[in-house]
Amino acid sequence: MNFLSKIISAFKDHGARPAFCIQNKYYSYAELESIVSSVQLKINENCGNEQNIGIVLHDDIETYASILAIFISGKTYIPIHPGYPAERAGQIFEQAGIKYLLAKTITDTYSGVTTIATGEESPENTGKLSTSSFSLDKTNAYILFTSGSTGVPKGVPITYFNLDSFVNAFDALGYKTDHNDRFLQMFELTFDLSVMSYLIPLCKGACVYTIPDSGMKFTNIYSVLTTHKITFALMVPSVLANLRPYFEEIDLPDMRYSLFCGEALYKDVVAEWMRCVPNAVVENVYGPTEATIFCLTYRITDVHNISEYNGIVTIGTPMQDMEAIVVNDSYKQLPEGEKGELCLYGNQLTPGYLNADKTREAFFELDGKRYYRTGDIAFKNEDGNFIYCGRVDHQVKIQGFRIELSEIEFHLRAITGSSNVVALAMNAPNGMMQISVVFEGAENDPEPVLETLKTKVPPYMIPAAVHFVATFPLNTSGKTDRKALQKMIE
Repeated sequence: MNFLSKIISAFKDHGARPAFCIQNKYYSYAELESIVSSVQLKINENCGNEQNIGIVLHDDIETYASILAIFISGKTYIPIHPGYPAERAGQIFEQAGIKYLLAKTITDTYSGVTTIATGEESPENTGKLSTSSFSLDKTNAYILFTSGSTGVPKGVPITYFNLDSFVNAFDALGYKTDHNDRFLQMFELTFDLSVMSYLIPLCKGACVYTIPDSGMKFTNIYSVLTTHKITFALMVPSVLANLRPYFEEIDLPDMRYSLFCGEALYKDVVAEWMRCVPNAVVENVYGPTEATIFCLTYRITDVHNISEYNGIVTIGTPMQDMEAIVVNDSYKQLPEGEKGELCLYGNQLTPGYLNADKTREAFFELDGKRYYRTGDIAFKNEDGNFIYCGRVDHQVKIQGFRIELSEIEFHLRAITGSSNVVALAMNAPNGMMQISVVFEGAENDPEPVLETLKTKVPPYMIPAAVHFVATFPLNTSGKTDRKALQKMIE
């Protein structure tokens, strides 16, 4: 049974049960099915044979119903954040060939595309869904646009086959979840971790709890976790950095699964968090957008024996039907213990970008298999786990020495006890590359910290400048925005 069949079965089997809790309002599976049916009718009436359909994102039931209606119709959805500048939205419309947008009201309008309002029930709606016949292998389920190095967003198509492979691999991990579970959905819908957070619970007849848009995000997350006794939460590690001052007060005995993805998970922080979720399975999971949500997992079974490198928790082993290798600059596979670029192969891997040139840059053939270059530095340890060491673009040369910025961050975190510290490679006035570090919080004397750092690392790794920022900027995915941080201190 594919994931679409599971969702349709959930509509039938769990009609009276809650499917979503949005802004503290519950929507049953029966109500959701009716709204999905209404949106599907509007798609059929207005979009004709158009495959790619945009959705203007809001924290409302119509947005989620629009995604499901597009899925069940065998079409492709492209999420559009309402805060996108007109130029970025226009670039996405052009690349994906979008002619129609779904939005709750027609107040969300853009030049050159037709907005279809989903907030009003169609009088012809029967409440019954019509399923379409299409190729799971070749049809795109969604296209997400990530930041491109040239400033033009980069389109990443994920097929129905990729997505179904993820759902099957997720189930193979052995999580004992069912219709009684309560799943957290903390992510912007432009971020692919959101897909797991609504898709998996809907396949099981469980309830999805979203985070309100207004107010501080991490306090809203804490409120939803406690008020609704969330049992399954996938979060970015930045949430822990914000909640850490309150760990002594946090007690979440109902949490059964606590997963982290999206950025480096630090050993010391997660060890403290585990006391807040005493009954939970805690896992670090890893995967780029190109490999459908996540594809490697590491389960922390002993808080006193967490596999790590520079304080960063290992990313573990590949999921079902996925493979990972480490290669050098010549795409030669490296043996255990040697660092190189982590590359992925398997059923969850995108066929390629919308831009053919980007596809050629990011993929290569080895032993008859097509691998994706993640841009992450890693090595495989003696236990078979893959160890994340940082980004290729965070590995820099200073005075001819190759330096991993994550190593500097590790030592500074240990010295100061600060969760949030970022090391950046920046151009000095003399044109040479230098290291700057930025701490989150009030300004204080950095000299004692630097003196201690000198006992840990060689002279060429000592930062040339130290900065303090009251609050780190976050991107729409909830991760620390390094580019924005660099602009702030420049």
